[in-house]
Amino acid sequence: MPSPTLDFVDVMPEQAHNATVIWLHGLGDSGNGFAPIVPELRLPSDAGIRFIFPHAPVRPITINNGMPMRAWYDIRSLEIEQRADLEGVLASAASVEALIDNEIANGIKPEKILLAGFSQGGVIAYQVGLRYKKPLAGILALSTYMSESSKLSEQGSTENKEIPLFVCHGQYDEVVQPTLGKMAFDALIGTGYNATWKDYPMQHNVCAEEIADISQWIQQRLL
Repeated sequence: MPSPTLDFVDVMPEQAHNATVIWLHGLGDSGNGFAPIVPELRLPSDAGIRFIFPHAPVRPITINNGMPMRAWYDIRSLEIEQRADLEGVLASAASVEALIDNEIANGIKPEKILLAGFSQGGVIAYQVGLRYKKPLAGILALSTYMSESSKLSEQGSTENKEIPLFVCHGQYDEVVQPTLGKMAFDALIGTGYNATWKDYPMQHNVCAEEIADISQWIQQRLL
């Protein structure tokens, strides 16, 4: 069966489109939440980078008393091993892979496609980017954690074994504790991935210093 098509906010570059960032939002947010970050990145006018901000499907969330909201997967427990509903993770991963496939079909080289994700979105960015069967430009993991990190060594694709990863986290994050972000980073390093960790004096959000670092990192990967 084909993967469900995701609606998204589309921010096209001023110049010809030759690279793409697919940026996944967190629980209860939408693609509109992070779209305003593009001008804050202060990328060169000739960067040619398209930003795609998909909207997650609306689904009931167990830990929020079943309240429906946009989410990449259900959260049934805050325990790390049960936090991410694997069925939902895999379904959302397939939908994001379809976005990547579409960009490639439209002429964008896979090594010019970068995945970014905040919180729940970061879980999906990890899930997709580390397993995708063509080499991608990088993974930007923001204030997030990893689903089934113990299976990374057996599930990670050969094509993305060298993928660069930038892992960012707030030192005072009470939603996704820094220890969870560090567990994901340690799993990456332990499996031989090219990952960089940086934390910031913030909570479950982004800050100006982080945005500047993200901009520099994206430019290193895509320009």
